[in-house]
Amino acid sequence: MPLTVEQIVEEARHWPPDRLAELVDSLSLELHQGISSKVSAAWKQETRRRLVEIQDGTEQPVDGDEVAAGVRRIVGR
Repeated sequence: MPLTVEQIVEEARHWPPDRLAELVDSLSLELHQGISSKVSAAWKQETRRRLVEIQDGTEQPVDGDEVAAGVRRIVGR
């Protein structure tokens, strides 16, 4: 019978920090690999769309320093 999440957590509490970090890293990597490929594909599609809009003149790029200054004004820094 497979272990429950609670059993796994209880067992991991007794592990040394380096082994626990290895487990967390492994699980995180596995979890994010599926998400990463979907996010990566979505960003590729988005960047292509934005590039076309800039190239055809429907959108104008904004200078990064201007964006950063706007963010600082919003957050009060």
